[in-house]
Amino acid sequence: MSRYDVFIIGGGPIGLACGIAAQKANLNYIIVEKGCLVNSLYNYPVNMTFFSTSERLEIGNVPFMSLNPKPKRAEALEYYRRVAKDKQLNIHLFEKVESVQRIDDKTYEIRTTKQNYISTNIIVATGFYDIPQLLHVPGEDLPKVKHYYDDPHYYAFQKVIVVGASNSSVDAALETWRKGAEVTMVIRKDTIGKSVKYWVKPDIENRIKEGSIKACFNSNITAVHERTVDIQTPDGMVTLENDFVLALTGYHPDFNLLKSLHITLSGDEKQCPLYDGETMETNQRGIYLAGVVCGGFDTHKLFIENSRVHAEMIISDIKKKI
Repeated sequence: MSRYDVFIIGGGPIGLACGIAAQKANLNYIIVEKGCLVNSLYNYPVNMTFFSTSERLEIGNVPFMSLNPKPKRAEALEYYRRVAKDKQLNIHLFEKVESVQRIDDKTYEIRTTKQNYISTNIIVATGFYDIPQLLHVPGEDLPKVKHYYDDPHYYAFQKVIVVGASNSSVDAALETWRKGAEVTMVIRKDTIGKSVKYWVKPDIENRIKEGSIKACFNSNITAVHERTVDIQTPDGMVTLENDFVLALTGYHPDFNLLKSLHITLSGDEKQCPLYDGETMETNQRGIYLAGVVCGGFDTHKLFIENSRVHAEMIISDIKKKI
């Protein structure tokens, strides 16, 4: 059974940053990722543009050169792959953590789908993109309901309902409309989200104003059927013909994993895991959090650019204890 000083769960940008910091500190570490390298970024829409500039996405002091003012998904995938290769990071892909058991006060046993490990410290850097926030309405399990959006071509000439008014929802609405889809947005509030990218917001507002994209504000889907969708609007119930529903209502961390590690969560609706803001250590000795997983349901405050510092904070604390 392999033994490590640091076992990192998650091979996204922040997990890679933790691996780089551990490597620099001469700690014996491993990164385990249940999917491909930077799996969450891989599952982003193919045409996605980051809000951050390239230098704010850099890790390990490796320059991120981009042809665009703000890099696209494909550029980010290439960058993080090159970082992992350049740093020769010890990373196991397509290997899922199944359970973690405390052996004694200083040691954990981690069981994965492929083997078992022993580690003194664990860093949870699992992000939040794997588990969608559901609508909890009848018919949500129909194949036509998608919680992830990839390529707009798939929806060409179809009647598409996009749920939500965040960046992902707005991007999906505009891109599918430009590929010939008949798009209706269902928005819980009375406006497009304030955090929508500043260069995109006028575009969606103008398309709605001119009627190219329809929008039901202050509205909610109440049921999804094979060929229609029921929407509760301020003017009453409306039933629309429909081919696909893109329910892009957000995502949240793997709370089951956090609970299995006995990490305390806040009692409010945000369900934020509790940790030391200076060391990132949780209430469980030797278990740390890094990246967006720290935010619970409040996933809009932590990004790559402001959570990559977690890596140095964590490894610094681990080094002090050795």
